[in-house]
Amino acid sequence: MKPLVYHFLIFVLLFSLINTESSAQNNLQPRYLTLEEVIRIAREQSPDALAARHRYRGSYWQHRSFKAGYLPDLRLDATLPNLNRNIQAITLPDGSDVFIRRSLASSSANLALSQRIGLTGGQIFMNTGLERIDLIRDDGNETSYLSTPVNIGFTQPIFSFNPYKWERKIEPLRFQEARKRYIEDLENISLRANNLFFDLLLAQINIEINTLNLNNNDTLYEISKGRYELGRIAENELLQMELNVLNSEAQLEQARIDHEAALFRFRSYLGIENVENISLVIPEQRHNMTVDVQQALAQARGNRSDMIAMERRKLEAESDVSRTRSESRFNANLFAVFGLTQTADNFTDAYIDPLDQQQLRVGVQIPIVDWGVGRGKVRMAESNRELVNTNVEQDMIDFEQEVLLRVMEFNMLDRQLNIAAKADTIAEKRYEVSRQRYLIGRIDILDLNIALEEKDRAKQRYLAALRNYWRGYYEMRRLTLYDFDQDMPITINFDEI
Repeated sequence: MKPLVYHFLIFVLLFSLINTESSAQNNLQPRYLTLEEVIRIAREQSPDALAARHRYRGSYWQHRSFKAGYLPDLRLDATLPNLNRNIQAITLPDGSDVFIRRSLASSSANLALSQRIGLTGGQIFMNTGLERIDLIRDDGNETSYLSTPVNIGFTQPIFSFNPYKWERKIEPLRFQEARKRYIEDLENISLRANNLFFDLLLAQINIEINTLNLNNNDTLYEISKGRYELGRIAENELLQMELNVLNSEAQLEQARIDHEAALFRFRSYLGIENVENISLVIPEQRHNMTVDVQQALAQARGNRSDMIAMERRKLEAESDVSRTRSESRFNANLFAVFGLTQTADNFTDAYIDPLDQQQLRVGVQIPIVDWGVGRGKVRMAESNRELVNTNVEQDMIDFEQEVLLRVMEFNMLDRQLNIAAKADTIAEKRYEVSRQRYLIGRIDILDLNIALEEKDRAKQRYLAALRNYWRGYYEMRRLTLYDFDQDMPITINFDEI
């Protein structure tokens, strides 16, 4: 049996080693990500996406609460029971006061239905209730009931500030603003993901460039040593080649450090875990389009939350003026109730032949002398309203100016990108020609270094132009909330949130 056990243990060990090696190879396999995939991941699981989703949910439930506030409210209040046993002072019929010990148990229940009246700012209500009192005595308990089969009433402020009227104007705008802002938040996430994508892409390509430069310089240095031994080049040219190799090594090390920093920020924002090797794909396809300035401006006015926010701010300022004016003038409140009630020693009799009850109350508030306090508050509210209107007008001008400038800038980015791509291709060819000419001794090391620097700068300019193009594209989406590529407004399914 021992050989079988040994063979089994060896088999398990080999199987574990194979799985470990396979897992390691899988971890080394790069995960290729395009710009569209990075943006999709960021919009789904980045910290900003989660925060935006929760902000919208808060606005949604706030709007639901506002709408529910105008529906009938049904409430039950009950006390079952209230037992009170103490010594109290009572007044006898002859006018003298004595202390007696009392034991009392009471129970009550009240069912009330109320409804706001948004048009007038009042409220109507209806309620029914029942109360029971038990006097606990040594010679026997005494029970009594008080019933209120129905009570109908209303309360109505007269000439007072009506908060419901302004709330019904402002709250729907606030919710529309929240919906638009959520879409803007997603576009801001796309823009930030785009920036992080190109940060990492630039660091990735810098490693490739510096690795290639190190290999080329190392090869040229080895060739230069042979040519120096044959006396075909001077010592200073050989030293320059050696210096190029050392500079390339330093640049490659710095590029690796920059890549690790960019990779950390990239993975942290996107929430990508358990992936050691990430490789980004250079976006080749571009949106060959020219954005019309007037169309972009019209879409921005119709889609952005800023337009709704400006209208909301003006309404809030107008509401403050209305409230301040109503608080500084004559006000009255009307309260009226009609109902039925009855009392009896048993439950059944408490609902037989109920008696009617009415209550009417009119309260007034008349400012007589306030030494100009009310007028001052009204002037302050009116001044604040004018300030808000002025700020809104200025914000509107700045908003339109930003849209116009971004559109003009975006329409030039495509041509700049084409120029940078062509310059990059030419610089690559020039360096290769210069390298071949150096190998045959037709140019010196200075001309070769110049060609190398131009090649690297051209590549950097091309990547910068590519980054600016895609940043401008997502800036246009954010500013207008309009997809010019699909020629339709940007929308999302809010029911999924």
